[in-house]
Order: sequence, then C-alpha cells, then structure tokens
Amino acid sequence: MIPYPRSIRARSVLVASALSLIALVIVGVTSSLAIRYRLQDDAFNHVEKIASRWSAATRAGTIPKVLPTSGEIQLIQLVDTRGRVLAATRAGWERPALTSLRPAPDDRVQRRATKCHLLVAIRTTTAPDAPVVLAQRPEPTLLRGHILEYVLAGAVLALLALVSWTAWRTVGRTLRPVEAIRARLAEITVSDLSLRMPEPPGDDEMARLVRTANQTLDRLDEAVAQQRRFASTTSHELRNPIAGLRAQLEEALLNPDEVDPHESIRSALAVTDRLDAIVGDLLVLARLQAGAQAPRELVDLGLLAREEAPKASRVPVRVRAEPNVWVCGCHIRLARVLGNLVNNAVRHADGAVDVHVTASGADAVLTVTDDGAGIAPADRERIFERFTRLEDGLRRDAGGSGLGLAISRDIAESLGGTLKVEDSPRGARFVLRLPRLDSRPAEPAGHLGAVAQGTVRSGV
Repeated sequence: MIPYPRSIRARSVLVASALSLIALVIVGVTSSLAIRYRLQDDAFNHVEKIASRWSAATRAGTIPKVLPTSGEIQLIQLVDTRGRVLAATRAGWERPALTSLRPAPDDRVQRRATKCHLLVAIRTTTAPDAPVVLAQRPEPTLLRGHILEYVLAGAVLALLALVSWTAWRTVGRTLRPVEAIRARLAEITVSDLSLRMPEPPGDDEMARLVRTANQTLDRLDEAVAQQRRFASTTSHELRNPIAGLRAQLEEALLNPDEVDPHESIRSALAVTDRLDAIVGDLLVLARLQAGAQAPRELVDLGLLAREEAPKASRVPVRVRAEPNVWVCGCHIRLARVLGNLVNNAVRHADGAVDVHVTASGADAVLTVTDDGAGIAPADRERIFERFTRLEDGLRRDAGGSGLGLAISRDIAESLGGTLKVEDSPRGARFVLRLPRLDSRPAEPAGHLGAVAQGTVRSGV
C-alpha cells in the first residue's frame, strides 16, 4: 500500500495529476474514436468514388479488361454472379474474387472493413444478374495495429507530465512563503515577541494571512508587555505593605517590651485590609480581562444612583436623576462603578459631590462632580492606569489600591460604554456614558419590579 504523502505540495500535485489523468484519458478515448472514424470514412469515400466510376463504365459498356490502379487502390475487380472475374487490375487478375459479398438490389453499395483492408462492393444495376465492382485498399497507416492509440497515449503522458510539473512548480511557488513563515515562527518565543514574519508581495490569500498573523503578533506582544508591566507593578504594590507588615511583626517580636501589642495588631490589621482590597481588585480585573460576562438585566440608572449614593459621608452627596433612564447591564458592576466614582469624589471634594443622571440621545449619562482641586489635563488618562495614584490622592487616603478607576473603566467598556474625565468649572468631573434603551421593555410587572428594585443581582 502506497503511503499517503504528508506534504501539501505532494498531495496537491497528486490530486491535480489524478484529475488530469482522468480528463486526458476521456479526451484520448474520444479523440481516438473520432480520428479512427474520420480516417476510415475518408478512405472508404475515396475507394467508393473509384468503384463508382468503374460501375458507371460497366453500365455504359466501356470498361476495359485490365483496369488502371489509383494510388493505394491496387485491387479492383468486376465479378459476375458466379464469382468469376470479368475485369480487374493486374493485381486483381492474379487472385480470385476479393469477397463473395453481393449487395442487395435496394442497397447497391456495401462497405466492409477487415483487419488490414477496406473493401467497397457496388452492384452495377438492380438486375438479378448484374455484376459487382469490388475495390480494396490497405487500411490507413495510422489505423494499422494500435499506432493511433500509441500516439494518443504518448500525448496523454506528455500532457500529464506537463500538468504535474506545472502543478509542482506553481504549488511550490505558492507555498514558498510558508516555509519562511514556519522558520520565523520557530524563532519567536514568549521572551522575544519582536520578530515578525516576512510579508510576501501582492494581496493574495497568503499575503493577507501573513499580515493578519503579524497583526496578531503585534497584539500578543502588546498584551504580554502589558501583563509584564502589570505583574511588575502588582509585585511592587504588594511588596510595600507586605514589607511593612513584616517589619512591624519583627519589631514586635524583637522588642516586646517597647512595642504595644494592641497597636501592632491594629496596624497589622490595617495593612491586611489594604492587601485584601488590592487582591480583591486584582481578581476583579482578572475576570474583566478574561472577558467574564455577568448576566445582563434592566437597570434604572437614576434609581441606582439614588440607592447607591452614600447617605452619610465627609461631604454631602447630592443626586439629581431623571426618571426611566434604562440601561442593560449588571447591577452589581454598575453599583461598583458608581461607588468608585463617588468615593473618589468624596475623597477629593471640599464641600459637596454632585451625581447627575440624564438621557442624552442614544446614551445614558451619569456624571460625578466634586468641588476639589480637580485633575490636570495631563493626568486625565493616566489616572485610569492600574496602581496610579496622584500625590493629592496619596495625601488624602494612603490606604487605597489605585485600581478603582481602572476597574470602573473596564466595566464601562465591557458594557459598550465609556468613562472619561471632562472639563469642569471647578473640581473633577467624571462622565460615564452607556447605551440607553429607548423605552422600558414591556415585561411582566413582577419581573420589572424586581429589576427596578435591584432584587435581581449577580456578582462581578
């Protein structure tokens, strides 16, 4: 059993050759039959033409005893009903009647092909005793033996070889970039994603594949670089509280008489709370980056703002919300975004925080504005980076994780919205935009009431 080739090039050439062979065999057989019929018919017509001439001469009584030859027609005979030769060419006088075939009166011309000769018999008249003209010639050279079949078989093999060679060259030229791509991919490792595959010229499928692969590598390189930066920053942020906690515990063990154990425990608990907050936020970020989708539900953004805004804080939180500003999202995640924004505003506000929910075209817009020092334009994007905390934030709250705004933006983007810092006359103004539902969908009142009251919940 012949093993199936593993190479795409070999398989492609094998399939192309097999299909070509089938087609060429069909064409060859058809051509052989057509050529054989045409050559044989032309030869018969020539013999019949000569025999018809002597048949007319017989009816006119002008036929000689010795008939002249005509090219390859060396045997011509005029025989009677008893098979006696009445007139013939010289070669015809030397042998008996060529055949005993005697055409019928209603079908005066008969053709017969033997192994090597073509014979035509013409009855001169319809009379019962009418003689018959017999003319015979050798079969055309191309039809003798199997010469025609051998010629066509050679042509088929030559064409098959040409097709196979062309397919081999064409497929090889098409797949040549694949080997370069494979070699380059073998050089790419996780530690070095800077290499790119060579792009072939043109805009065919292979060129588009290479470009797409390079774009994928670009995204992968950026993702890996981002993960490395994230891991480095996370390690740094976790190392500081852990180092502080270790130092406090070591000091308590080394100097038990000088250190208040209750104060050490309270300090250790505070550090533990910060570590717990950081780890919790990291888990949320990991789930958001992994594309974990929380079940969607109908959420009245204004009702959410009134429910989730803190009732008591360092500064008052004023909520103004239009009714029936509906969005489709996760109640828990939206509540987390609102909580992050309000807590951040409360931390930086001097006198009050304003929360405003309104409908603007196709968007539901939630704004959280404080009257603090504001955020410099250069820092408005940087604050959404992980573990980024401005100096004013560190001064006001040293225990934060620096992940709240990053999580809020990721949640907004996962819901098809945006979260940005926009201009404000005073303080910082955070604007959350989400796709708004045109109207509250008609659903059973019990279900809608549960949604509106926030009784249907799903965690981040």
